[in-house]
Amino acid sequence: MQYFAGVPCPDDVFIPTEDSDAWSWNPAHRWVYDKLAVALSQGLEAAPHGVSPPHYPVFSKPIYNLKGMGVGSRPLQSESDYIAAYQPGHFWATLLEGDHVSSDVVVIDGEPKWWRHARGITGRQGTFDYWEVGTAVSPALDDWIGGWSRKHLRGYSGIINLETIGARIIEVHLRFADQWPDLYGGDRWVEALVRLYTKHDWQFDDGARRTGYSVVLFSPHGRRYRHPPEALQQEIVAMPGVSSLQITFHEDWAPERHAMPPGGFRVAIINCWDRTAGDAARDRLRAHFGQG
Repeated sequence: MQYFAGVPCPDDVFIPTEDSDAWSWNPAHRWVYDKLAVALSQGLEAAPHGVSPPHYPVFSKPIYNLKGMGVGSRPLQSESDYIAAYQPGHFWATLLEGDHVSSDVVVIDGEPKWWRHARGITGRQGTFDYWEVGTAVSPALDDWIGGWSRKHLRGYSGIINLETIGARIIEVHLRFADQWPDLYGGDRWVEALVRLYTKHDWQFDDGARRTGYSVVLFSPHGRRYRHPPEALQQEIVAMPGVSSLQITFHEDWAPERHAMPPGGFRVAIINCWDRTAGDAARDRLRAHFGQG
């Protein structure tokens, strides 16, 4: 919500930042949250658990997961892996290889009008070390996403976020990636987003586009964390090259209420224009969270 603080939005205009809201507000297109349907829409091999894969390896995850963070996702290398991982409501699909990219796409009646890609640099067990926001991607990715959107999202106007691996879609969200609007253009971009949902019109001068980074801090599971003091948060944001700081957990929630990947508990995201500065800010926070 920090990105909307300085931008007025009409009371009757609803811009989803959570998948649960996006699902509720878009009944005609909510089917895209069915990951099995998205895989099959691209001609990938896929089936629900209970239908054995004809070969291995494959990738397994929940058919629906509105909490994100890769919960319940894993590669299956063998029949014994499949038997051990078998779970109602999950499915397996082609194990894709290549860059993991998160793409925000403005579409009007399914037609792409604006794109921004972020390449994820993976960490351990479903985590990401950082994202490179504004990275160049293969033209094949734009072609695939554009063709899929025109075919499957007619009648939808708004923003979508798609995650892809090897230029094939693994997840679709009827919202934007809420980690890095400041790296898109801050208030100017949010103003354009409000106009998109108000008038179904996209106007945004992207001439000042530049590459940014979103550096992620994961901490060990099994502990209860507290937010950093406000003074420390302000110190981080004031560091040269740092654009913003997000604390990504509720300190009044039990840790198990948060959707997190197996490899760690995400405590913070530092957006920056200089990755060295982002790494330094992460080290400063790491010390606060008892990892220094």
